[in-house]
Amino acid sequence: MLDPLHEKAGALIRQATALLSHGAILEPLRPLLRAMNSYYTNRIEGQHARPSDIERALLRQVDSDSEIARRQRLAVSHLEAERKLDDLWMNRPLADLYTVDAVSEIHRSLFDRLPPEDCRSEDGEIMIPGEIRSRPVAVGRHLPPERDIERYLDAWANGYRNLPAGEKSLIGVAASHHRLAYFHPFADGNGRTARLHSHLLLYRMQLTGGLWSVMRGMARRQEEYYRYLNDADLPRRNDLDGRGELSQEGLVQFIDFFLTICTDQVQFMQQMLKLSRLREGIRDLLTFLSLHPFQVGSEKSTIKVEGTEALHYVALTGPLDRGRFIAMTGLGERTGRRFLASLLHYGLLKSESPRSPVYFSIPFPSLRFLFPQLWPEAEADTME
Repeated sequence: MLDPLHEKAGALIRQATALLSHGAILEPLRPLLRAMNSYYTNRIEGQHARPSDIERALLRQVDSDSEIARRQRLAVSHLEAERKLDDLWMNRPLADLYTVDAVSEIHRSLFDRLPPEDCRSEDGEIMIPGEIRSRPVAVGRHLPPERDIERYLDAWANGYRNLPAGEKSLIGVAASHHRLAYFHPFADGNGRTARLHSHLLLYRMQLTGGLWSVMRGMARRQEEYYRYLNDADLPRRNDLDGRGELSQEGLVQFIDFFLTICTDQVQFMQQMLKLSRLREGIRDLLTFLSLHPFQVGSEKSTIKVEGTEALHYVALTGPLDRGRFIAMTGLGERTGRRFLASLLHYGLLKSESPRSPVYFSIPFPSLRFLFPQLWPEAEADTME
């Protein structure tokens, strides 16, 4: 029953590892993808902010509408939690993610930035970030264990923390996602905690590099995600359906689905990061911006398609001295400086100071040109 899963996991590991060889373009993509992850995991819960609202929230522009503002806070809280935990867990043992403390730490990081009112559950109770629940809860038709949650979590940890590296460990990520969601260890916020936990496991296993996330795949196939989770909740059917309380067949089907959506995300990003495609996207974007000038201070923007190769070079190699960038464009000194100023204003290039090197960035409005269909909702939002 497990041989096909091992083959699928092995293929995923090979493809995911190959994806991480794309150089400096990974850095500007990571913050964008963290915002996207936040959008999708909150969308699964029906509590997502629009991408443009997330972008405004990152600039500390809080909406006057209280509900939109609450969703902005949820989005930024998830984004900041993911960034913090990625850094925190990068060099810690993978096995330590399979502990009660680690799960509580993830939940706390997701919600402790929020005001108490944002942490109110559907029954009106204020959820305490990181606190394991001590009372029964009902989630639709699903009835998680009523008590002794830490005992269940300890058994969960012991079952997954010592799996050998490679295919078995990856299969364990998928299986542990269901089991963590099934236990429902917190009064609220369990789905987001389980998804971020899986993200951290895959990141720590050096399979994502922050370039792809299971959250996007789960959100884009949300009905299937819930169906497979629910099927794995079912009691053991007969003596051939595993040895525990829950259906082994249902769990195997969920693992297969989990590996499928991970593979889909890796293959999608492989297409997104083809060098020729990125170059064409940059050229198309510069062409569009040259035909639709924007205000830069007291002047109109200066965008030249001739700068495609220089911008593509920065995207692939990383920070570049300003003078060298201007020289690479082949434009005159004055035009080159205005071109550089326009790119900085638009957000395609960024810099730590007025004299420091420039590096590639990906503002939301550029997505439909540079990485079409990566985040369709953000593309549509910036065109409204």
